[in-house]
Amino acid sequence: MTIRAVVKGVGHYLPERVVPNSEFEATLDTTDEWIRTRSGIERRHFAAEGETTSDLAVKAAKAALKNAGLEADDIDAIVLATSTPDLTFPSVATMVQEKLGMTRGFGFDVQAVCAGFVYALTNANALIVSGQAKRVLVIGAETFSRIMDWTDRATCVLFGDGAGALVLEGADGAGNNADRGILSADLNSDGRYRDMLYVDGGVSTTGTSGKLRMQGNALFRQAVEKLTSTARTALKKIDLGDSDVNWIVPHQANIRIIQGTAKKMGLSMDNVIVTVQDHGNTSAASIPLALSVGAAEGRIKEGDLVLTEAIGGGLAWGAVVLRW
Repeated sequence: MTIRAVVKGVGHYLPERVVPNSEFEATLDTTDEWIRTRSGIERRHFAAEGETTSDLAVKAAKAALKNAGLEADDIDAIVLATSTPDLTFPSVATMVQEKLGMTRGFGFDVQAVCAGFVYALTNANALIVSGQAKRVLVIGAETFSRIMDWTDRATCVLFGDGAGALVLEGADGAGNNADRGILSADLNSDGRYRDMLYVDGGVSTTGTSGKLRMQGNALFRQAVEKLTSTARTALKKIDLGDSDVNWIVPHQANIRIIQGTAKKMGLSMDNVIVTVQDHGNTSAASIPLALSVGAAEGRIKEGDLVLTEAIGGGLAWGAVVLRW
């Protein structure tokens, strides 16, 4: 028998404040049409004053635990992906642990920017397969509105805040690609591309959090090729191909990247979960948000083969294949 990390529950949370594209027209040389045609984004959510990344993460975690029929102390570990922590340290995961009333186990953060949730899933899977944990709460949570340069129309209109969470539980599998749970993963990074997407501040450089900077066109050219390649590598590891995928649940950065990757893989957009129009780019939160929405709407069903893939600053990119 083979141990598989199976999805037992899923949930998400979005801040109450909804920001339509039109809100930017008063302060920037932009329009709703300009934003929609270039990104597919129509609106996004921004955290309220005093509402932190850990606050969003806790609400998503509670939703996922409820969906799984579990309590906080049923969880052995929290793996949380974020690039916008409440504090430099301690980790957001330990803050979530305390706020959930979880009195056992351990938690830690993963930082791979927009690819963070793929990295977090891979780490959580390793904990379960190795026997270190039986149940792991995997969370992606971001408050990117806190690191925006509101004078830069190329970036500040793209990002939003939110959180999504999965509960993974170890279960016996047959050891083949028909098993439920995480079947394979592929992770990559290349620091030579760091200037394509970064924040221009930090503890050891400026002593400030800095603002997000992005070379959008250059990043777009890298994205489709790298996302397609990592997806196919992950599928090949378990002797599956593009046509075996029921759902692509991609990082929700830009509708053109999403469409380009689906086209290159020969898959219809009918097989893609798209939430970018409602949430914007929520970085590490975007995949679990989309998974939660897809499951809640009854599209993602038990037994479906789900491909998640993402690329972000670093550059870091990767894919996880799982059977729901």
